[in-house]
Amino acid sequence: MSDALVALSTVASLEDAERIARALVERRLAACVNVVPGLTSIYAWKGAVETERELLLVIKTRRQRFEELRAALVELHPYEVPELIALPVEAGHAPYLDWLQASTDAR
Repeated sequence: MSDALVALSTVASLEDAERIARALVERRLAACVNVVPGLTSIYAWKGAVETERELLLVIKTRRQRFEELRAALVELHPYEVPELIALPVEAGHAPYLDWLQASTDAR
């Protein structure tokens, strides 16, 4: 198992998606953030079932940077309770994983 994580979050607008993605990469909390448009999210919120159009952020990071990433996402995100879940990367292309590590080293 590698030290890499793929974290997921959703946002309502392209502007928020790009702003958050850029900040996470600039702060070296993520090596890359993919912005995936076209989601329909159906979720329970405050006693009701809601349906919203959203964009998915696919955030590539490392376990050691996760708490800093979590704090930054909460700071930057417009939602009252932003989604953030992280999945471990079991294996990957070694040169890519090396790049991910180098890109998220704190300076």
